Amino acid sequence: MIVAMQMCSGVCADENINQLKQLLLKLPKTRPLLVCLPESFLVFGKSGQDALAVAKQSDYYQQQLSALCRLHDIWLAAGTLPISANNDRYFAASLLFNSSGEVLAQYNKIHLFDVDVADGTGSYRESNFTQAGENVVVVDSPFGKIGLTVCYDLRFSGLFSALQRQGAEVILVPSAFTTVTGEAHWQPLLKARAIETQSYVIAAAQAGQHENGRATYGHSIIISPWGDVLSELANGIGFIGCQPDLNQLHAIRRDMPVQSHQRFREHLL
Repeated sequence: MIVAMQMCSGVCADENINQLKQLLLKLPKTRPLLVCLPESFLVFGKSGQDALAVAKQSDYYQQQLSALCRLHDIWLAAGTLPISANNDRYFAASLLFNSSGEVLAQYNKIHLFDVDVADGTGSYRESNFTQAGENVVVVDSPFGKIGLTVCYDLRFSGLFSALQRQGAEVILVPSAFTTVTGEAHWQPLLKARAIETQSYVIAAAQAGQHENGRATYGHSIIISPWGDVLSELANGIGFIGCQPDLNQLHAIRRDMPVQSHQRFREHLL
């Protein structure tokens, strides 16, 4: 089973860990279980400096997450947490832990959110403090082959195609979408990526009004390889879940083999 958790993270990492601990107590008993967290679950700061400070303690927080995996016997896709890249930048890193607390993969967010949005914040410049990643990451798991992405990556179909070509069957999209862009584009983009790659798409989101002044869209969602919405949580803190049917996924890919029909493969990642 796979669960997408919706959170409303603040500026204090320890308080966000406590929020996560309370949510984990409410998990279903089904095992194996993969818990997916949203982008910036550990710290949703007022500036990149807040994340840089937490990045210097990333080993400490990774140890806490590892312990939670062992305690609850869960796999954990840790949305993003800041991990130092050099003295003045950090990676927005998505870590995948197994139920023994081992880190199996680290995906560093490739596409950085440097845009202007007609909301209360107005301007976003992730590249001021965040170091862009370079590697496409797919990991074997009991839940299928998992492809890792983060939030703004959703707008770049080439990355998703690259994940599918590397065997991804379940693609994670931990996010902190603004309310403006979320209302306009969130579900259409997620559905498109699921249909194009014929994969399950699991999008755990931040939701609500945050301590840093930002407002996020929420609407954590799970979409099937056929583009059906299997579960959605519009607002508030909580979680949704599904049991992926990989037999159905393989049947969809067999009956409509779009990847083998792809005529522009050489132009993709």
